[in-house]
Amino acid sequence: MHLDLPEKRYYSIGELSRAFNVNASLIRFWDKEFDVLKPKKNAKGNRMFTPEDVKNLQLIYHLVKERGFTLEGAKVYLRESQKKALDKYEIIHKLEALKTTLINIKNEL
Repeated sequence: MHLDLPEKRYYSIGELSRAFNVNASLIRFWDKEFDVLKPKKNAKGNRMFTPEDVKNLQLIYHLVKERGFTLEGAKVYLRESQKKALDKYEIIHKLEALKTTLINIKNEL
């Protein structure tokens, strides 16, 4: 899944819910369920997610929504192979972006 987010230090829950095309309540739920998510809270108590949180949300989304993991299965997977899973997901994401770029170049020729 490619997110169309500008590079920022923090993202609001609204920005992420639009980028992932899910309800903000789902992101709040995942925040409570998954220890890897550690958003900061601003003075008003609103969650502010870091780029690292966004990467972890992408991985959670991938496991639960695209691969069909249960929440418990995703938690176990993340616990047992968090670093490996994140690295693998980032490699896949970079390869997909490279493929898109190459296709665009091919179409321009």
